Amino acid sequence: MTDTRSPEFLASLLQRYSVGTKHLAEPAPGLNELHRMTEAALRAPDHAGLVPFRFAAIRGAARERLADLFEQAAVLAGKSEADAALDRQRALGAPMLVTVIARIDPGHPLATVHEQWMTVGGALTNFLNAVHAMGYGGKMLSGAKVRSVPVMQAFCGPGEQLVGWVVLGTPRKVGSPKFNKPDAADVLSDWPPAP
Repeated sequence: MTDTRSPEFLASLLQRYSVGTKHLAEPAPGLNELHRMTEAALRAPDHAGLVPFRFAAIRGAARERLADLFEQAAVLAGKSEADAALDRQRALGAPMLVTVIARIDPGHPLATVHEQWMTVGGALTNFLNAVHAMGYGGKMLSGAKVRSVPVMQAFCGPGEQLVGWVVLGTPRKVGSPKFNKPDAADVLSDWPPAP
């Protein structure tokens, strides 16, 4: 088991950054690696033993079907032909995508909706951290497509909500994010605030 107090573990987390579609190449994670990433997601903090999410891997030729859905969603949203083509390319640009689907139970007796969404967020964070730890790159994509009726119908069953997609592959180069992250002091304070 990894010692989470180790400097190496923390260094790995501090080096993680999102890698977008145009910076990803083959190879994508194999099925065993994808299972390990999913196991990491399942270790996210939970509430009342819930697993209010599921994943769907989109690999190989299945990306063409997703591209069709993205293009259809763009046309239904009134986007131009050029923008619809860009949306289509987003589905084809990464070697693999993993769909994130939430299964939130508003009437659960032990876990509020808020707590269930916290678990979904924790699972996604663990998944992305595992992607990085295994030497791959990835990024979460969302946007208006998650509300497109044809896209939702393709992925979601009753009571499910589409969260988005994680694009996955091997980073074309090792680098760092193009923007500066805030310092910890910018987002951490004592409470109550000093008078």
